[in-house]
Amino acid sequence: MTKQPPNKKYDRAYFDRWYRRRRSRIESPATLRRRVSLAVALAERYLDRPLRSALDIGCGEARWRAELKRLRPRLEYRGLDSSAYVVERFGRRRNISSGSFAELPDLDLGGPFDLVVCADVLHYLLDEELDRGLPAVAMVTGGLAWLEALCREDEVEGDLRGLILRPAAAYRHRLRHLRLTPVGACGWLAPALGTNPSALETT
Repeated sequence: MTKQPPNKKYDRAYFDRWYRRRRSRIESPATLRRRVSLAVALAERYLDRPLRSALDIGCGEARWRAELKRLRPRLEYRGLDSSAYVVERFGRRRNISSGSFAELPDLDLGGPFDLVVCADVLHYLLDEELDRGLPAVAMVTGGLAWLEALCREDEVEGDLRGLILRPAAAYRHRLRHLRLTPVGACGWLAPALGTNPSALETT
């Protein structure tokens, strides 16, 4: 069994390194903006209306929040993260609660949400954490789940500590088992919307 590295801290230094310093950050603000815009457009394509709510699992400092609010100012955003630094510093201002992926079934998440985001999280989880949390993700997804994960087939850069590279098929199998429908990029439709896309839209 792959174990998470000891003493890995998601503190200010971590977020400075991977999200703010130009030389080491994993993506530029412009790249993030394009990703968020794509997720919003994809969700609204199948909801057939503007987004009203979003849950961001493993949100970190809530980078998605600003971009979501820029596009949909009235959107109700909820973030969830296991970092004590994040919750203490940004929890109240950015509506971030404490919680890990494996704790999702035990949390009062509310919802369902029009958009559920889980970006740059799944590939740091052990199998038992992944399998415990994913059913809760499916349950609170009312529109689209935007699920990003690095896979064994990918060329990988960035934070490699504790990284678990599963085959892409391992994620597809789990998500299809939960009756989520793939609609391209990182988008998975809620079971209730699974009949909405045409045959050519699903992957």
